[in-house]
Amino acid sequence: MTASVTEKTGGDAGGVSRARVAGAVSPREGGQLATELGKTSIADTVVAKIVGMAAREIPGIYGMGAGLSRTLGAVRERLPGVTGPGVTQGVSVEVGERQAAVDLDLIIEYGSSIPDVAAGVRRNIIHAVEKMCGLDVVEVNITIDDVHMPSDDAAEAAVSGSRVE
Repeated sequence: MTASVTEKTGGDAGGVSRARVAGAVSPREGGQLATELGKTSIADTVVAKIVGMAAREIPGIYGMGAGLSRTLGAVRERLPGVTGPGVTQGVSVEVGERQAAVDLDLIIEYGSSIPDVAAGVRRNIIHAVEKMCGLDVVEVNITIDDVHMPSDDAAEAAVSGSRVE
């Protein structure tokens, strides 16, 4: 994560925990919502799935993931019984007891306004995570890794070796 999040220095139970040693970040595992009746823990993977689904709902998003994760996703799609890329591809989250921070790698459709798409993705993710998890989303960092061109589909079809269109 590049921006600062609430850093814990003492016994406070809230916030995303971070240990800053030479730029290293040590995320806590899972979030907890505490009441007098008990605690609810939310795993990072749950928040990552919600983030992935919320991001894909925004028009202008072609895909998610960068470099190696996209390559692994392409290999994964070719395995028998596996359909489509993983929901969490391109998503990284840190979940604390009351807060969450998100990093996303996105591929945008050519012709889409990157600032508008990024703003829509941020709004949708914040709304979904806060509504479903009750966590305060303190940051959503977005990296645009590629622009999907219409000609990319034609090139991909030619490479796949299909003789029938």
